[in-house]
Amino acid sequence: MRQDSLTAQMRARIQTRRPDRFWQPRDFDDLADPKQVDRVLFRLATQGVLRPVRRGLYWRGRVTRFGMSRPGTDVLVAEVAGRRGVGPAGLTAANDLGLTSQVPAVETFAVPHRPPRPIPAIRFVDRSGRPGRVTSALTPVEVAVLEVLGDWDRIVEMPDVDARHRLAEMVRTGEVRGDRLARAAVSEPAAVRERLREVLVTADVPDLAEKVPPARSESLRAELVGGR
Repeated sequence: MRQDSLTAQMRARIQTRRPDRFWQPRDFDDLADPKQVDRVLFRLATQGVLRPVRRGLYWRGRVTRFGMSRPGTDVLVAEVAGRRGVGPAGLTAANDLGLTSQVPAVETFAVPHRPPRPIPAIRFVDRSGRPGRVTSALTPVEVAVLEVLGDWDRIVEMPDVDARHRLAEMVRTGEVRGDRLARAAVSEPAAVRERLREVLVTADVPDLAEKVPPARSESLRAELVGGR
């Protein structure tokens, strides 16, 4: 197919579909081979029809007086990393949970598999050794809780007791599911498990705390509990 004809067909398809969606070469498999399609997508991006996300992935947003709208972070992360067991990490997690006022310049997300290629302003960390997050079907906020528990001393800004009560209240209200966290904790590091046990006890669900495997090291348990 001639390049001009392919460009016209692809442009028409993009502009007649709803906005706020991603486009990839596979969306045009019926028109031409992927390499040819990718070249046209790149051209359409330079013309402002699409917004490039990374090679092979483009976004068609709504056109405003400030230009084309960007995809939301949650939508973008779900597209490139999936949804199951994926959630905020580091300062991104602590800020989302209200445990710090610091706003990270680069948002960080934990993925329970090999991380995707980087995206501007978004970093992915590998949590492929923690399959409980997937089998327990954790939500992003539940993943954020586990990430905060594992990086506590570095990212939690408020006093420990206040932060622990904040997480415990999320369990009490059902904002996060204590039973799912307890189930997922089987594949989490010892420090995460010990801190989760403390949160669940504070949330008045000691039965769930008992389901979380304790750290084997008595010194670690003493250190974590003593730090509270």
